[in-house]
Parts: sequence; C-alpha cells; structure tokens
Amino acid sequence: MTAPALVILAHGSRDPRSAATVHSLVKCLRETRDDLRIEASFLDHCPPTPYQVIGKLAAEGVEEVVVLPLLLSSAYHAKIDVPAVVDEARSRFPNLRIIASDVLGYDDTLLDVLDRRMRAELKDGRVRELDALVLACAGSSDSHANASVTRLARLWGQRHKLPVTAAFVCAASPSPAEAVLKWRLEGRRHVAVGSLFLAPGVLPDRAESTSRRAGAVAVSAPLGVSAEVARLVLLRYGVAGLDLLTLEPAPRPVIARPELVRTA
Repeated sequence: MTAPALVILAHGSRDPRSAATVHSLVKCLRETRDDLRIEASFLDHCPPTPYQVIGKLAAEGVEEVVVLPLLLSSAYHAKIDVPAVVDEARSRFPNLRIIASDVLGYDDTLLDVLDRRMRAELKDGRVRELDALVLACAGSSDSHANASVTRLARLWGQRHKLPVTAAFVCAASPSPAEAVLKWRLEGRRHVAVGSLFLAPGVLPDRAESTSRRAGAVAVSAPLGVSAEVARLVLLRYGVAGLDLLTLEPAPRPVIARPELVRTA
C-alpha cells in the first residue's frame, strides 16, 4: 500500500515570512520522510489553496490524503474552517479518501524549541539575569484553548524556577504588554517573553513590539522550523493515517465497457 499523501494546511498570512517558514518546514519533512508525498497549502492570504493541492494529487492518481492543520490551538479554525475544507474537498474529489489530523497542539516538546529560541535571544541581547517570564500566544475566544497555554506556561516556569504568566495577543487577557507591566510593577525588572507562534507574522510582531515598549528585556523569535515540530507533524499524520483505515472506501469510478460485437 502507498502511504497517504500529507497536505499541510497552514493559516496563511500576508507576511511572506510566514509562508516561507511553512515551505521550509515542508522541505524539512521531505528530507525526514522521503517516502511520503508532502505538500503545503493555506487557508487564506497566499497560494496554493488546499483544493488546488488536493486536485493536483487526485490528477496524479493519489488515493488517500491526510490534511494536517498546522495550528497550535484547537479553536475556531480547527473546529470550523478545517472540517469545512475537508467536507468541500470530499465533495470535489469523491474518489479520494480524505481525513484531517489533529492540530499540533501545545505539546510539551515545544518548550525545548522555545528554550533554544530564548537562549539565542538572551545571548544576542547580552541578558544575564531573568526574574519573570511571559508566554505569549495568539489567543482565542475558546477558553479550553487558552487553558492549554496556561498549562504550558506553568510547565515552562517550573523548568526554570521562575514565575510565569500566559498572555494573549487577541481575544483574551492579559496581553503580553500587560503581563510584562504587571511583573515590573511587582519589582521584577528582568522580564523575558517567549513567542509561542509557529512562524513570523503580524501577531508575533505585535507581541514583540508591545512587550518591548512595556519593558521586556528579551522577546524570543517564533518557534519556526525544528526537529521537534517536524516530529509532532509526523506523529499527528501517523495517527490520522490509521484512522483512514476506518473510513468507508471511496467509490471507484465506473469505467464503461464497450459492448461485444458479434461477427459472422
């Protein structure tokens, strides 16, 4: 059996750095699993769409596809947009078996990446002392998604024996700047902000600029491409691939057979 194709479905951004990061991740994944067909697609703002990618795969004879939402949060996009994409793709390409994997999620292994990004920032900024941390993410109106960030922030603080606050750029509070200011008002002058975003873009930039204005001594770069993120992608893909086995088989195209012609 041929392994299902993996279609990465990222949110998309008008910032070209975001798409560049996604394509770099796909390149990393291809190098790790050269036996898999792996393609990038985007929900919005930049090409290609998931339908363009899946249509191309269907035309090449691919029979099974795993759509992997390149999202940290299991919130609106994961619950509404991704299922809509899969339903539409199944409608457009009825002969394909298509399934969506789980989102990446706020997995503990991401803290290893976060620490590397933070150490690089501290070294560049010659920061030698920290007395509080802020973990900044996009934020959501989904309280369960935000609670997952709070949990991860707590684990990050325990790693470094530092107090930590989870902060949200949108839809929830406190904002990264508010979290930094709160620590500074308590007398903590060396506050660093960890950027819990997969790629550069508008929201990470906002988190960084507002945090620095609030007095943060360091703001790490987004997670970007890493072995940990790649392994997490392949783990989600593997589980979804097994789930494909439980789906009803896609209907086979009916091939008309010419009637037999009797000859005298």
